[in-house]
Amino acid sequence: MKVQLNVKGTSQYNEIVNSKYQNSACGPTTVYVILNYLLGKSNYDINSLYKILGSTPIGLFKWCIIKNLQKLLGPDWNVENCTIYEALKEIDAGRPVAMKFDQYFTFQWNKKHTFKYHWVPLIGYEIKDNALYLIVHDNGWKNRDSLIRVVKYADNYKVLSFVKIEPK
Repeated sequence: MKVQLNVKGTSQYNEIVNSKYQNSACGPTTVYVILNYLLGKSNYDINSLYKILGSTPIGLFKWCIIKNLQKLLGPDWNVENCTIYEALKEIDAGRPVAMKFDQYFTFQWNKKHTFKYHWVPLIGYEIKDNALYLIVHDNGWKNRDSLIRVVKYADNYKVLSFVKIEPK
């Protein structure tokens, strides 16, 4: 079984992103990609979202994304932490989810994960051979646009968290 949304990714290293922000712009880039998908076109660019969401040179904390994006979107939207099961339901409902890899603040240093600290849009999932695989846009790299990647949930679950963005 496979579900994948047709989400257009973008790179946090795109020339339109302020060079001072690029290394820590994965959170705002993730929100930008999701808002473009949900709203058809975001009213905010990645640089604006970097400031509005409270991003810092070390990244974007989950509580900041929830609080500040909820304030930005207003009462017609629900922005909140969710479980993997809720995230998959969001995908089934046609809505991507903000997904964060965080090896540092989960104290999971002894195992290799897909990313150490990184926000990505979760755009789908696949279940094969009784294993769950998550389909994400990786938000690019220097001189490389965002790519769709498939990551095994079992290899990363200890460092993952999810934020859903849904209309009320």
